Amino acid sequence: MKIDCHVHVVGNGTGGTGCWYRPRGVTKYGAPFMLRCVGLPASALAGDLDAIYAAQILRFVQESSLDAAVILAQDEPYREDGTRIEGAGSFYVPNDFVFRLAREHREFLPAVSIHPARPDALDELERCLVAGAVMLKCLPNCQNIDWNLPRYTRFLERMAESGLILLAHTGSERTLPVLDPRLADPRVLTRALEIGVTCIAAHSGTGTVLVDPDYFEVFVELTRRFPRLYGDNSALAAPNFRFRPSALRRMLEPDLAARILHGSDVPVLVTGALAWGAGMLAWRDWRETARIENPIERDARLKRALGFGEETFTRLATLLRRRPEPPASRGVEPRGQPGLR
Repeated sequence: MKIDCHVHVVGNGTGGTGCWYRPRGVTKYGAPFMLRCVGLPASALAGDLDAIYAAQILRFVQESSLDAAVILAQDEPYREDGTRIEGAGSFYVPNDFVFRLAREHREFLPAVSIHPARPDALDELERCLVAGAVMLKCLPNCQNIDWNLPRYTRFLERMAESGLILLAHTGSERTLPVLDPRLADPRVLTRALEIGVTCIAAHSGTGTVLVDPDYFEVFVELTRRFPRLYGDNSALAAPNFRFRPSALRRMLEPDLAARILHGSDVPVLVTGALAWGAGMLAWRDWRETARIENPIERDARLKRALGFGEETFTRLATLLRRRPEPPASRGVEPRGQPGLR
C-alpha cells in the first residue's frame, strides 16, 4: 500500500464542519497562492471551502499512483497549564472532520491533533483511538508542545501502548505563526522515543537556508539512538529553500533511506526547480513533472526521479496500528485497510 503520510486539510466551517481558517501576517498573503497550488481559485476561501478542498484532494489521490493519503487535523495552541492561547493559530481542523472524511473515502487515513496540555487530552485520545486514528499530528513550535515535559508522560505512554504514531513538525516553519522556535529541534521527541512511541520527524529537521537553524544532522544522530524514529521527505520538492542537496543525498544512503517515508505536504507548492538547479534532477524529469496537474502525483514522481525507492511509499503501511472496523449500526460499510498490521 503506497501512502502519502503528510497531506493537509483546510476549511472555513461551511456545512458545520467546525473548521476555521484565519491566516495572519505573511500567511494571509500566501493563502490564495496555496489554493492555486491545488487548482482552486482564491474565491474558494469565501465559498464552501471544506467540501471543495476535500473533493479536490480526494481526486488527486484517486488519480495518483498512490493508494491513500494521511489527512491531518490541526488543534489550537495551548499553554502548559491547559489554557488555550487565543488568536495564536491561523487555522483549525477538528478531529471529527478528518474522521468523517476517512469514513466516507477509503483513500483517506485520519491523523488527529490533540494538544497534550488540554484538560481533556487523555479522554480525547481514547475517543480517537476507538474511532480509528492512525496517527497524531502536531507542530511543536507553533502549538507550544514540548513533549519532553514530565506532565505529558501518561499521554505518551498511552500512545505507545496503542501503537499510535506521532508525526511532529521539525525544522523551519514559514507558513504558520511560530510561538517557540526552540521546539523545531527534533530532540523535542526524545522523551516520546524513550517511552516507545513511534515518531516521524516531518521534514527530517531541515531548515530554510540562511534563515532558520537546520537540524538535519540532529535528526540523523537521533535515528542512530532510536529505532522507532523515522523522517519524512515532505516539502523537499518545494521552492521554500528547505531543499539541500547534501541532506537529500544523505537521505538516499541505505542506512538512512530505511528511515524515510514519503510525504508531500500538499497544499505546499510542488516543483522540481531547485532540484534541477542543484543538478539533482534531469531537465527532462523536471519538465515532465511540471506538466503533471495533480500535485500529489507530481510530488511522487519527483521523489522517484530524485532516487527515493518504492519502499519510501510503502513503509508507513507496515508501521500503522490496526484500525477498528466502523460500527455497522452507523451505516458505515466495513472496509479493511490492506497493508496495515
